[in-house]
Amino acid sequence: MKKTLSLCVILFFAICAEAKVSMPQLFQSGMILQRGKQIPIWGKAEAGELVTIRFNKKQYATTADLDGNWRINLPKMKAGGPYTMTVGDIVLTNILIGDVWLLSGQSNIDVHIERVYPQYAQEIDNYENADIRLFRVQNETDAHGVRDDIKPTPINWKPLNKQNAWPFSAVGYFLGKRMYEQTGVPQGIIVNSWGGTPIEAWISADSLQKDYPMLVKRAQFFQNDDYVKAQAQANMQAEQQWQKILSKEDPGISENWNAADFDDSQWPSASQWDSQWALSPTTHRPVIGTIWLRQHIQIDKAHASKPARLLLGTLFDQDITYLNGQEIGHTYYQYPPRRYDIPEGLLREGDNVITVRFINKYGMAHFIPEKPYLLAFGDDRTSQNPMPADVIPLSEQWQIHLGTEMPSCPSGDISLQNIPTTLYNAVLYPLAPYALSGIVWYQGESNTGNPAPYADYLKKLMGCWRDTWKDQKMPFVIVQLANYDGRQQTGFPSPITPQTTPTNSGWAQLREAQRTVAEADPRAELAVINDLGETVDIHPLRKKEVAERIGLGFDRLIYNNKVKLFPKVVVSEITDGKIILTLDQPVQEGDVYEFEAAAADGDKVFQNVTATAKDNIITINLPDDFHPQSVVYTVRYAWKDNPQKANVRSLSGLPMSSFEIKINK
Repeated sequence: MKKTLSLCVILFFAICAEAKVSMPQLFQSGMILQRGKQIPIWGKAEAGELVTIRFNKKQYATTADLDGNWRINLPKMKAGGPYTMTVGDIVLTNILIGDVWLLSGQSNIDVHIERVYPQYAQEIDNYENADIRLFRVQNETDAHGVRDDIKPTPINWKPLNKQNAWPFSAVGYFLGKRMYEQTGVPQGIIVNSWGGTPIEAWISADSLQKDYPMLVKRAQFFQNDDYVKAQAQANMQAEQQWQKILSKEDPGISENWNAADFDDSQWPSASQWDSQWALSPTTHRPVIGTIWLRQHIQIDKAHASKPARLLLGTLFDQDITYLNGQEIGHTYYQYPPRRYDIPEGLLREGDNVITVRFINKYGMAHFIPEKPYLLAFGDDRTSQNPMPADVIPLSEQWQIHLGTEMPSCPSGDISLQNIPTTLYNAVLYPLAPYALSGIVWYQGESNTGNPAPYADYLKKLMGCWRDTWKDQKMPFVIVQLANYDGRQQTGFPSPITPQTTPTNSGWAQLREAQRTVAEADPRAELAVINDLGETVDIHPLRKKEVAERIGLGFDRLIYNNKVKLFPKVVVSEITDGKIILTLDQPVQEGDVYEFEAAAADGDKVFQNVTATAKDNIITINLPDDFHPQSVVYTVRYAWKDNPQKANVRSLSGLPMSSFEIKINK
């Protein structure tokens, strides 16, 4: 009898333990809840269990449904706090009510404060604000279907300070700071992004099924977990074997080519901008494998033994960098700036040697132009805006030696994050219906190879996300692609010659998709940043300015619809051999560039044309022989990957978006 009673007691406590109320990962101490809207709180419990929430001196209750789901909508509240929330035996503290923003997309959202720090060193060093909280969704994929919750995270909803922001989105950091300064209320920044991902990965299967059934079938192919696991293991083993052979065969390792006293006097010298050094002497094709470069630099007594920072620009692809035989930095892929700190005592008076071991699995090893290559000293050595006062520039000449050539690393990398629907399922759907003030979508670089369907994809993304939140008025700010010249990624020698002739740029086509979708949606705005990019860097560093333009979009959508954004064409006409564009606002006067025109019933070849701006009018001059019989013309503006000369700006300095419009005579 006692055994039976004990068993019953054990079962009772086991059932009670299983019946504990749970909540999604978003609900943690320190969270920000959205002001001025109903606040959904939801989670899991045993079917039929009573769930009680105590918050802000009030109590709310509901019962879990047959599937164990429960939800309580708290009423609209004003900004304030801190508050404590009790849900069952869960106690969440330090909760604020303010505005919550979701930032999503690919790597330009991911770019961390650490990466942009040299641009804004003093501001980042001197700013912190406990009323701005940062939440980073952990990367996860799912090809099977939608999940109930995101991947468990360590403590999140961290207050904004330099330490917490260091690995956090720079755009998110500056947007939170900007919106706090504008509104004076707490700001919650949720970052949910993944570098290199296409837009299709962020769209639901239901949204894609009708018009893009093959994309949905592609996702279904990866629902075989055994296949995915086997492929991942095979890729890892191939990578390990490739690296093992590389290390064994590379004479630079066995002969210590990185050593300070290694005799490199017989190595040939070449400019870092001469692409020939990256070619195989036998095949004359780019070296897959390793290339070693060494440079001697003279250090005077005043700089010897001092701590310093080596700025080695940006390199393609992987590098291990040494100073006087000691490794000072290792970067595993092309994009991050090489900023390697040199400890006190390593630099010596007289001759010092920098050694770079390039490792390439694909493409051509090269230095990225228009980047700093120098040694920086002094307390300001981590700043690049302005540049440090005490620097020693590096030479463009290096002594160079082939390490070892390798075959390409075999890979069947499936990269589930690039498969349609996988990110919507795993990291987007579970966030809803957490109350938001608005959404930032900053993506597109990965779709420039096939921009044609992007406008439709973007409409579907905005539609399915609004459906997921059951909020058809959800504001979106779409960040347009920045200016960028991708030719350097293939080893294009420096300097890169600017594009001057008309070309049907994939980047411009995608920008046009972003522009037209935003223009057609009354609850969306476009943040134009075609002046904030970098010719040679797909991850431009001026993220504070990007955040400011995102903020202006939300100002217009949410707070004041009279806010002026970038100039827009509202009327276009042809008269007396000129095209007249009337804008929605005055612009800076003078000659304006990057305009092209083509006659629709002529040869349809675009030509550069001259133009001037005055007040809110742009006058485009057509050549005398420019198909005068034509009745339809097409005009394009800033229609290049990197429209460097584009200069139509509002009186406040905001640039005009690239565009393509047809005009009837």
